[in-house]
Amino acid sequence: MNVEYGKLTFLEIKQKAAEGYMAIIPTGCTEQQGPHATVDFDIWLATELSIEAATMANLSYGVKSLVIPTIPFGPTPEHRNYGYGYIDIPQKVYEDVIYAVLVSLADQGFKQLVIMRGCGGHMLNQVAVKFNQDYAGKARVHLPHHPFHEVWCTHANPHIPGGHADSFTTSLGLYKHPECIREELIENPGSTEPDWDDPGLDFTRYSATGVIGDPTHASEELGRKLWKGSVETIAAELQKIAAQAVEISQAEASRQ
Repeated sequence: MNVEYGKLTFLEIKQKAAEGYMAIIPTGCTEQQGPHATVDFDIWLATELSIEAATMANLSYGVKSLVIPTIPFGPTPEHRNYGYGYIDIPQKVYEDVIYAVLVSLADQGFKQLVIMRGCGGHMLNQVAVKFNQDYAGKARVHLPHHPFHEVWCTHANPHIPGGHADSFTTSLGLYKHPECIREELIENPGSTEPDWDDPGLDFTRYSATGVIGDPTHASEELGRKLWKGSVETIAAELQKIAAQAVEISQAEASRQ
C-alpha cells in the first residue's frame, strides 16, 4: 500500500479522500544537532516515522491514511546563537502555514487530520483549537503527544541525561542513517538542564556544543529498538484516533 500523498495523482488523492482516508501532516525543522549529527534530523525523523507508522497501522489495524510531504522548517530561535545550520520561521508565520495546510486538506474532503511533530519544541495547540472550532462538524485535527520519552524509558536507561542531539537522537541516526552521524565527534558536553518553558530559550546558555544531555550511550542496536518502539506506539495512536472518529460518526448518525 502506498501511503505517500506526494506519490499519487490528484485524481487518486480525490478517491482516497472519498474513501475516508486520514491525512498525516509531518512537521520537521532545520536546526543544529550538535557537532555529530546533520541538521535534517527532525525532517527525516518526521517523514520516515510517519510513513512507517501509517503502513503498520494499515497492516495491523486496517487504518487508511496518507502522509503528506514533510514541512521542513519551523521556529528554531533557541539555536540561532550557534550561528549556522538553522532556518528559523517566526511562530506566527509557522502557525499560519500549518493552518493553511489543514484547511487545504479539509477542503479536499479529509475529515481526520493528524499532525506528527518531528521537533518537540513546536507549539501548535492554538492552531489545533482554532481549526477544530472553525471546521467543527467538517474535519478535526489531532495533535498526539510525543512518545519518545516513554519509548526511551522502556528500552534504555532513563537516568541518562537527554534533551537534544542526545543518545536517543544519536541512536536513531546510527540505526536509520549512519551516514548522517559523525561518530568521531560524539562526546558528552556536560550540558545543564534548560528551562524548557523559557520563552526566550537559548541553548548556548546550557551547552557549548549544542547537545543537551549525553550522546555517548548511543548505539545502532539501541536505535533499532527505539525505532521499532516509536513506530509501534505511533501506529497504535493512529488506530486509536481512527476508532474514536468512527465512534463519533456513529453517535452523530444515531442522533439524526
